[in-house]
Amino acid sequence: MEEIHSSSDNYRSSSSSASSPATKPHSGAFFYLRKPGLRQQISFEDSPEWDDTEIDANLEDVGDSIHVATSTISPSLSKVNSGSLPSPSFAEASSAVISRKIAGASIVWKDLSVTVKEKRRYSDKVLKSSNGYALPGTLTVIMGPARSGKSTLLRAIAGRLRDPARMYGEVFVNGVKSQMPYGSYGYVDREDVLIESLTVREMLHYSALLQLPGFCSQKKSAVEDAILAMSLGDYADKLIGGRCFMKSLPRGERRRVSIARELVMRPHALFIDEPLYHLDSVSALLLMVTLKKLASTGCTIIFTMYQSSTEVFGLFDRICLLSNGNTLFFGETLACLQHFSNAGFPCPIMQSPSDHFLRAINTDFDRIIAMCKNLQDDHGDFSSVNMDTAVAIRTLEATYKSSADSTAVESMMVKLTEKEGPCLKSKGRASDATRIAVLTWRSLVIMSREWKYFWIRLVLYMLLTLSVGTIFSNVGHTLSSVMVRVSAIFVFVSFILLLSIAGLPAHIKELKIFFHEQSNQHSGAAVFLLGHFLSSIPFLFLISITSTLVFYFLVGLREEFSLLMYFVLNIFMCLLANEGLMMVVAYIWLNTFSSIMTMILVHVLMTLVAGYFRIRYNLPQPVWKYPLSYVAFHTYSIQGLLENEYIGTSFAVGQVRAIPGVQAVRGSYDISYSRNAKWDNLLVLFLMAGGYHILLFVLLRFRIREKLSRWIFCWLGMYTATSR
Repeated sequence: MEEIHSSSDNYRSSSSSASSPATKPHSGAFFYLRKPGLRQQISFEDSPEWDDTEIDANLEDVGDSIHVATSTISPSLSKVNSGSLPSPSFAEASSAVISRKIAGASIVWKDLSVTVKEKRRYSDKVLKSSNGYALPGTLTVIMGPARSGKSTLLRAIAGRLRDPARMYGEVFVNGVKSQMPYGSYGYVDREDVLIESLTVREMLHYSALLQLPGFCSQKKSAVEDAILAMSLGDYADKLIGGRCFMKSLPRGERRRVSIARELVMRPHALFIDEPLYHLDSVSALLLMVTLKKLASTGCTIIFTMYQSSTEVFGLFDRICLLSNGNTLFFGETLACLQHFSNAGFPCPIMQSPSDHFLRAINTDFDRIIAMCKNLQDDHGDFSSVNMDTAVAIRTLEATYKSSADSTAVESMMVKLTEKEGPCLKSKGRASDATRIAVLTWRSLVIMSREWKYFWIRLVLYMLLTLSVGTIFSNVGHTLSSVMVRVSAIFVFVSFILLLSIAGLPAHIKELKIFFHEQSNQHSGAAVFLLGHFLSSIPFLFLISITSTLVFYFLVGLREEFSLLMYFVLNIFMCLLANEGLMMVVAYIWLNTFSSIMTMILVHVLMTLVAGYFRIRYNLPQPVWKYPLSYVAFHTYSIQGLLENEYIGTSFAVGQVRAIPGVQAVRGSYDISYSRNAKWDNLLVLFLMAGGYHILLFVLLRFRIREKLSRWIFCWLGMYTATSR
């Protein structure tokens, strides 16, 4: 304890402008906190019978405050009272105020601990015996340095932890020990996963169709409410990612869209991982004011945050401070500042509270301290950072455990859990048929707008087809032209398939969107796969028929409608199989460069064993003939097209002798004499297309990639421990 007190004394001496820990801090030290009496607190005691709580919204004029804008909206998501919050002044959008009865959800977490499985054992606790609660109409922030357990605690409270994490402890919702059902809460990830080719309103509309049951009119109302709640009216009809020379949405508005996507369910609670991630100070403040308005409608909001400005800090109702998985404080924001002061680490008057907190508990500052000590001789005294962070953490933790704040939290948790409130129920969800139809139509809309995915590829296909067709045009129908036509068909099929790799970035985006929607239970493996499959059919068929028509007549193949349609079906099935293979590769890597390189390698190998450079039965049997030549869809496509063209034809040799077309081709390519052989090849292509899509379904359904990643993580952890 002497070490702790001495280090605390050093820190106190370095903060000359701070108030003394032995006395109550000067009121000027808390200039950034909200002024008393400007906000009505909502708590469990306010409605002991769990009746709806009525919130009166009042506007007051305060010179140095933000006037939260309100406007008349749908009764489902009304605007909030304009509380006076200390920050720069902003223009007030409207003075119309709505008061309505709100039913929120109280959330309590008790002795919450989380461990992560490594090889055959579970590691030390990532989160250690955390206690806390969140009330309706309030903002509860989980703060701490990197790797402190903020996101882990948020996921544990929301019931979003997955293997290999294991949770211990209890979570109560409205006094009942249970997880929140689907539709009663929303969860917003740190990264914004949005469809850039859609407008804001379209993005939210499709999300509502995927999530909500009922009629379209009700879903449209929910979308408009979400747009108004997140103040997105000015951007509602703008593309998220921009197009051509149009600018994309700013980061702050994109973050609002991510939150609004969860609001279409009208949740009782909202969990947000780093809402200010990658935002500048102005965008961060505007977003937090919007969340404050949303919380005042009765929604319980819990979010993580690494750091905040003074103005943003003044918007918080409660703060949970973590370091290395330990809870250093939980309670009101004002009490947190008093807690640091009582522990011997008062916040300087002109310093942001969050900066001060992180400075005291972030172990990464120890490296800065060591560097500063080396610079003292040449650059003066750096005693202001001369403090052991580990000592500060132990001091704060010990002070909190023995403080009245900890006792008050435990008392409040008992009150919130001793009496059961209304049980939250699932609001239902859209049917699988509806979601398949929505995903199919959404994909078609995206394809029609993504010029990189659709129009550029179509132009490239046409240029390629024209190039190959003109090079191999006017070769005639003689015996000597057989080899030229075989070469033309081989080049056409190989290049068409190779060029399809340009669609990989779009597939990776689709998978990332699917992962996000799957984690929020908006979509499933079968629903996504069927939607993608159905939406890709028109696009692939359009490529097949346009490319075939140009190539077929330029090269001068047999002019029969049945033969032409077989050619189109063959190319279509080949592209469909290739599409399934690309989705599998994109799922494995989820990286554009790695996926493109893998597909190029696969296509080169398939081209080599397709039977053109060397007849298949002459290939070396290990690897090249078995299995590569039998799993390459190039083989069956080219063979079927040659059988379609040359079975039933003959070529004159001299004046009295003729040989069948199949015999003329077999000198350079192995094809069958059977008239039904081409249909067998088409059937193989169809089965390959189905097989690749079934493989993708298995990978998505059983989350093979996540399990493989965990296995690699455990293996690397075991290897690192062994090397040590």
